[in-house]
Amino acid sequence: MSIAAETLWAVARGLPLTVGIWLASVATGLVAGVLVACARHFGPRPVNGLLLALVEIVRGVPFVVQAFLLYYGGPFIGLDLTPILAGWLALSVYAAAYFSEVFRGGFAAIPPGHTEAARLLGLTTRQTITRILLPEMALSVLPALANLAVILIKETAILSIITVPELTFTVSGVGSATFAFAQTMTALALSYWLLVELTAYGARRLERGIARATLGTA
Repeated sequence: MSIAAETLWAVARGLPLTVGIWLASVATGLVAGVLVACARHFGPRPVNGLLLALVEIVRGVPFVVQAFLLYYGGPFIGLDLTPILAGWLALSVYAAAYFSEVFRGGFAAIPPGHTEAARLLGLTTRQTITRILLPEMALSVLPALANLAVILIKETAILSIITVPELTFTVSGVGSATFAFAQTMTALALSYWLLVELTAYGARRLERGIARATLGTA
């Protein structure tokens, strides 16, 4: 019972930070992803090439390596960040790279005639994006965005290597202190599973809401 109590307390301490970093990273990643996708889709070829290189670097390097380099290697270039700030920044950049590819694919899937019609109506690029492209592709890209959000929940566990006191860090500490690894890891697995299921449920509700608003279907 004492181990169970310690484990529950560790979950209670680590869960808010895990959820907070995840939500902040998803929000930042979505905004940055849209901006990168717009710059690649509407910008000149050199900008597209530069952003493509950056996206491929982020997607090609494991997240654990990126987090490690940012936190432990940052001071060598004058970037001295706290563990939480470094974790948020690393996860946001990682999210932005993948979100940008989802949005870029969404832009490419929209018939070119829609963009041409917007230009003929005198809409600016910003108005075309906000009034035509984003609403049209919202429903089609939502499943991919939700899947990436689920992946990001589990990626927060990697932040424990840079001493961010999130869920994995706090629960693993109980396991190391009590040697009750089976019990603590089971509690950790259940906690992440619950977060994933809640995220999936929220995404389904949001998808149905968008469908009703845009297509008039349930």
